[in-house]
Amino acid sequence: MEQHPTHTHTEHQDTGTKEIWRTFWILLGLTIVELAIGFYMYKAGLQPGFFKNFLKGLIVVLMLMKAFYIVAYFMHLKAEINNLIMTIVVPLLLFVWFIIAFLMEGSSYNSLRNSLDRNHNEKSTAPVSPEMKGSKETPSKVTNEKPAHTE
Repeated sequence: MEQHPTHTHTEHQDTGTKEIWRTFWILLGLTIVELAIGFYMYKAGLQPGFFKNFLKGLIVVLMLMKAFYIVAYFMHLKAEINNLIMTIVVPLLLFVWFIIAFLMEGSSYNSLRNSLDRNHNEKSTAPVSPEMKGSKETPSKVTNEKPAHTE
């Protein structure tokens, strides 16, 4: 029997299950808080203002916390080197900034479009210069030069 190696069996520590349940409870807690804030905003019928915008911002922060937690645990980036983590996280942050920039641009376009003077009231009430009175030409065509005569 001396030619057979001796091998003792030991129990493996099951740390993966505890970590998965811990992650589950953290994500569940964040989700419940988000839903509670959302239902409160819906049921309370909050008017637009600072408090409503604060709650919306809080929901976004909680969602980002969940996203980073999911990236860290389920993509197994928690134990990786910082360069690999930054390779994933920095583009994610840039994508979030990209979405925010597009939403702000759309909001600006919408507010400018709503304030557009559709009847051109500003142009029709502008004072007319003396050389334009009685002229059939548009203001862009009026010059001080005399038209050339062709024969």
